[in-house]
Amino acid sequence: MLFVIDVGNTNMVMGLYDGKVVLNKWRMTTDHDKTSDEFGLFFMACFANANISVDQVEAVIIASVVPPIMYSLEHAIRNYIKKNPMIVGTDIKTGLTLLNENPKEVGADRIVNAVAACEIYGGAMILVDFGTATTFDAISPNNEYLGGVICPGVKISADALFNRASKLPRVELNRPETIIGKNTVKSIQSGLLFGYVGQVEYLVKKMKKEMGYDNIKVIATGGLARMFASETDSIDSIDGTLTLEGLRIIYEMNA
Repeated sequence: MLFVIDVGNTNMVMGLYDGKVVLNKWRMTTDHDKTSDEFGLFFMACFANANISVDQVEAVIIASVVPPIMYSLEHAIRNYIKKNPMIVGTDIKTGLTLLNENPKEVGADRIVNAVAACEIYGGAMILVDFGTATTFDAISPNNEYLGGVICPGVKISADALFNRASKLPRVELNRPETIIGKNTVKSIQSGLLFGYVGQVEYLVKKMKKEMGYDNIKVIATGGLARMFASETDSIDSIDGTLTLEGLRIIYEMNA
C-alpha cells in the first residue's frame, strides 16, 4: 500500500492507496508545533481505525508547501512507518515541462495537481485550487506548465476584513439569498462569495484568451471548490482527489 500526504498551509490531507484505489482518506490541521511522536501516533491511530497494519504500508510520498513541518513529519514516518518518504520537488520525475522563469518556485501542490490533471483529463487546462491561497495554473496540451496566478484565499480575505475593519463582524462563509445584502452579515457574505466568483470568472476568461488554445478545460479542486463551482459556469469539473491522485502517479513514475 502507498501512503500519500499533501501538506497544505491550513490542512494536511492523507490517503492510503492499494494500487490505483484509494482505500481511506484523512485530514488534520497543519500544526508547525507538532512533534514527530504526535504525527506518528496520529498515523498509527488512522491505520488502526481502518484495520490496516502499518506493515502493509510499502511506501510514503509527500508534497509540502510548509517547510518548517517537514523535519518532524519525516522523522515520524521513519520512526513509526519505517519508511524513507519520497519528497516531491523539481528534481523528481513528473512528466511535466516547467516553463516558469524559475521552476524551483513552483509549489509542490501545483506540480502534483498538474501531473494528475494531465493523466486524467489531458489537453489544455486551467486548474483552480481553492485552498489557503487560490491558485490558477495554465497547462498546455503538451503537458507544459505555463505559469499561473496566485490570489489570497477567500478565508484570508475574510480574516483581513474582520481584523482591519473594527466594526465589521466575523461571519461564516454561507451563501446569502441575494447579492444585495439587507444587513451587515449578509452584505459581507455576498461580497466574499459573489465577489470571489467574479474574480474566478474574470481570471479564467483572461487566461483562456492569453493561452490561445481551443477547448480549454477548467478543473477545480480544494476544500471550497464545490461552493464556488456551483455559482459559475466557468468551471467544467470538480475533482476533490486531484492532489492525492497526483501523488500516486508521481510515486509510480519514480518508484
